Amino acid sequence: MKMSDNRLKDLFGFGCMRLPMKGDEVDHEQFNQMIDLYMDAGFNYFDTAHGYISGKSETAIRDCLVARYPRESYRIVNKLSGYLFNEEADIRPFFEKQLKQTGVEYFDYYFMHAQDRGNYEQFKRTRAYEIAQELKAEGKIKHVGISFHDNAEMLERILTDHPEIEVVQIQFNYMDYYDASIQSKEVYEVCRKHNKPMAIMEPAKGGALVKLPDDAKAVFDALGGGSYASYANRFAGSFDGVVKVVSGMSALSDMEDNLSYMKDFKPFTQEEFDAVEKVKDILKALGGVACTACGYCVDDCPMDIPIPEIFSAYNAKLQFNDWNSGMYYNISTKNKGKASDCIECGACEAVCPQHLPIIEDLQKVVETFEQP
Repeated sequence: MKMSDNRLKDLFGFGCMRLPMKGDEVDHEQFNQMIDLYMDAGFNYFDTAHGYISGKSETAIRDCLVARYPRESYRIVNKLSGYLFNEEADIRPFFEKQLKQTGVEYFDYYFMHAQDRGNYEQFKRTRAYEIAQELKAEGKIKHVGISFHDNAEMLERILTDHPEIEVVQIQFNYMDYYDASIQSKEVYEVCRKHNKPMAIMEPAKGGALVKLPDDAKAVFDALGGGSYASYANRFAGSFDGVVKVVSGMSALSDMEDNLSYMKDFKPFTQEEFDAVEKVKDILKALGGVACTACGYCVDDCPMDIPIPEIFSAYNAKLQFNDWNSGMYYNISTKNKGKASDCIECGACEAVCPQHLPIIEDLQKVVETFEQP
């Protein structure tokens, strides 16, 4: 796979899972401004999937990027999500729908999405990897990769089965680096062993590494500069083999902040590596739910429970003793399901990339916000 000659100059990817919104719709005016700033700075990598914002990420890219810029000036990543197809015959029609939704004739990168031990057999049974290669031969895909959510042993199996994979997107941040379930460090090492370039997702852990408690903020403040997001993103970009740090941004100010340090990227110093170790220990001591707010669980919930939002309120209460977290819980669940409405069907846990015990965690939310 041909990468930039200087990876540090082309390291910043635009994640389109959390875009600026006006109510239930993407704020096109603000998204246009963000795209223009990003492109003017010399970056051009846009990451989407059909499930992001219930399909509205794809159409926003069509309307705000594809309609306004020549095709050769940008690169689009899209993904084949396992919960959106059942049989081999479903894959090509779904792919063509994605092209139409996004408004392009080909994708620069196409990933087998959220690969793990639970869905890999489905992708094998339906010849998804083979069909992706066929689409590449037809010119409808330039590069084939995977996004991955499982342990190092499973990634070793997939990369051994499919040496044709060109890039691996992994969850990687300073909180997950030594996490026993996510295994970011071990997964990273498998990619290096197989000489696969890596795109990083969730470098700020769904925003959790930006909304820090005061004692964690103090550690970074003592370094003398830089936003809390900058430390999260620069940590992820400071490892050999990482070619993209994909940052999700929901406001123009997020873009402006990211560009302030990604345009002239400087890898971490040892002092900064030492600082994130201190912050990691502070955050681990607080507990909470390791939700990254990807939103996959919401679409399949029969009780319409806004799971990521109420976990955010729970973490704010637990980690930061946020006095108004109960109010945000009530706002999030107004006209929607509460945590106590969970019928324990397991649909949410079946699609959670983090493999969280969501049903168990919802009960903790009930105990925190719904009991006198």
